[in-house]
Amino acid sequence: MTATTAVDTEPGLADRILGGWLGRIAGNMLGKPVEQGEVWTRARIDRYLRWTDALPLTDYLPGPPTESEALDLRPEWRYCVRGRVHGSCRDDDVDYAILGLHLLETHGFAFTTEQVGDLWLLRLPYLQTFTAERAAYRNLANGLKPPLTATYDNPYQEWIGALIRADIHGWTSPGAPRRAASLARRDAVLSHTGNGVYGAMWAAALVSAAFTAPTVRQAVDEALTVIPVSSRLARTVRRVASLHEAGLAWEDTLTTLAEETAGLGWIHTVPNAAVLTAGLLYGDGDFTRTIALTVRGGLDTDSNGATAGSVAGVLCGAPAVPAQWKDPLQDTVRSAVFGFDGVRISELAERTLRLAHGGQPYPGVPLS
Repeated sequence: MTATTAVDTEPGLADRILGGWLGRIAGNMLGKPVEQGEVWTRARIDRYLRWTDALPLTDYLPGPPTESEALDLRPEWRYCVRGRVHGSCRDDDVDYAILGLHLLETHGFAFTTEQVGDLWLLRLPYLQTFTAERAAYRNLANGLKPPLTATYDNPYQEWIGALIRADIHGWTSPGAPRRAASLARRDAVLSHTGNGVYGAMWAAALVSAAFTAPTVRQAVDEALTVIPVSSRLARTVRRVASLHEAGLAWEDTLTTLAEETAGLGWIHTVPNAAVLTAGLLYGDGDFTRTIALTVRGGLDTDSNGATAGSVAGVLCGAPAVPAQWKDPLQDTVRSAVFGFDGVRISELAERTLRLAHGGQPYPGVPLS
């Protein structure tokens, strides 16, 4: 039985892929206002939620009650708090999913790392790239080729950027985590090394495994099989899983992992994978609880919320994503990727489904 036929059941593959897109966008929007880990710590996020009477968190973040509090939020908060969401605002966590879809439609599953770089230069504005991606983009523009694009003058090689680009490879390889990880690695090495690459492989495998795994824990375990067992990323994910299995509270698990990953910084792949894994395991398949716990965990909140939402959305399928998360998105995405601004979420999901089925790619956006 093929991976596609294995997952084309209730909820069907189409619903699961749409759930992944909706979850990624909703989770990203939820975390966006507090995306600054050294300012919006886990403790401060919860203080904000208590102050605004929003615990337990079951909807987008409430708007700031005072002007001084608004100053510390990301400026995009005006478009992604309760009552102000009218379609998704632009963000790189969604741009890269769109660009990855365009990559597969343009070059197929045999794409090369060089082709990833060419598409960045063609479709992605330089000023909408950050950290490792900006370093790689600059290196590309200066004529460097992979893997040198990832290593030359790039201090961000193990940060979270490659991980946020990985979901498309999971959505288009449902139930085939090793294939998803292989595709994600080919993409990731343009800009990352070490745990930065492993993070992308792990995330792609996690999304892929969510199509067929009967539980979140089994999806997490299956995703671990695609990265080196001795890597710091693998050890950190296993540590979170062991504390969860031992019955430690979510807060205590994150406190323990924060101590054990101290010094890596709030955008590094490893501590963010700890927050993400905890959100998934303690969320236990419930969409709202999963993205809420993940964003409350702090660090790179919008990126972690996006990946957690993608996994949870695949697990439950689009019809089971609660209305308060998907309805305000109005089936519309803002994007900096040339040719895709204002695209429908449902269209992105349909195009992804065609690739997951191995059929003809959507004719879509021309190259010139």
